[in-house]
Amino acid sequence: MLSKLKRFKSIKHYAKLIAISPLFISSLYPNIQNSAKAGFEVQWYDNDNFKKLRWYQTEDRKSGRNKIFLFLTSSDRKTGLLKVNIKVPDGFISKIKEKKVSFCKVKVGGFYEKTKCLENIPVEIELDKKNKSLDIFPESPIPSDKNNYAIVLKVTNPNRGGLYQFHSFGQSSGNVPVSFYLGSWTLKMQSI
Repeated sequence: MLSKLKRFKSIKHYAKLIAISPLFISSLYPNIQNSAKAGFEVQWYDNDNFKKLRWYQTEDRKSGRNKIFLFLTSSDRKTGLLKVNIKVPDGFISKIKEKKVSFCKVKVGGFYEKTKCLENIPVEIELDKKNKSLDIFPESPIPSDKNNYAIVLKVTNPNRGGLYQFHSFGQSSGNVPVSFYLGSWTLKMQSI
């Protein structure tokens, strides 16, 4: 009698396990539309001089309100910077306003933490819509230390989806200021 009771409890245990397993497995693989964020980037003209820079955006839908962090990490800066110049793509230049651009010391987020500004740095900003460029002049030179910095743009995304490439150039803070290529950010906007 005792062995039949034990066998009945073990069968009941396995039946519960089989009944719950589809729920557990489905929670591991949620059915979310457009959830695939490909880590694939296309560069048409393969050039050794091209340097991909990191970025983060809060919204990638067209015409959506977006906060874009264009990172200048410690490995991107070989020297101190007096000035940062950004060549803005055609679709974005009309969306950028000087008062919606800021510069800060940033904590780059990841899987467990959000990206956030730690300290705002006072800067002078010049937006040249004719030449499609954005010049950022910090009050004191950006040092070449271990800290990460970000240019933060609060914009409304363009009406057209696609890839938008921002090119950045820096001016060194040495005795002889020299302009040089820092790298490029390639932002992706959904076309749906």
